[in-house]
Amino acid sequence: CEVNREKGTLRLVFEVRGSGTEAMSMLSVGDLMDVMGPLGNGFTLLSPDSRAIVVGGGIGTPPMLETAKHYAENCTAILGFRDAAHVILDEDFDACGCDVRLATDDGSKGHHGFVTDLLRQRLEEGGADIIYACGPKGMLQAVAAIAEEFGVRCEVSLEERMACGIGACLGCTCETKSGEGKSVCKNGPVFDATEVFF
Repeated sequence: CEVNREKGTLRLVFEVRGSGTEAMSMLSVGDLMDVMGPLGNGFTLLSPDSRAIVVGGGIGTPPMLETAKHYAENCTAILGFRDAAHVILDEDFDACGCDVRLATDDGSKGHHGFVTDLLRQRLEEGGADIIYACGPKGMLQAVAAIAEEFGVRCEVSLEERMACGIGACLGCTCETKSGEGKSVCKNGPVFDATEVFF
């Protein structure tokens, strides 16, 4: 979610979904854990004065914060959640100067609908130089289609279960339009949106 280079710390935001994240939730201050990384590649950062849009869906929202901070007031953060109770980090995006736009499936906070509604609305207001997205595959596919429609470069961060982390086991392979399978851990997790099949 965040990197504090002065303190030498990483901020992790996660949702308990299985035994691994459950074990992480049991850690206390001072406990040790092994971390393997950095792995793969991140988002391509343009000049900070470029117009950027970050789109986060649910637990795909935390990875967008550092990218949004790079662009600050030149960034629109479009964040989507199931309902108001699941909204996270909206204040963090606001604090770094972003134009924050929220969507919830049930309309309990922000726009009643999908992030793609807000993305289309934002692009109709004016252009952007790049769109970054992380979230469920269906959301990524829709964001990629809108980016292509408006002629805006788009990068997506794929979420896959990863075993080895170095591309050897091929457990996290995604299909690309070139016909070549690529490991999300080694070749991703960030891909050009035009490169992958969703």
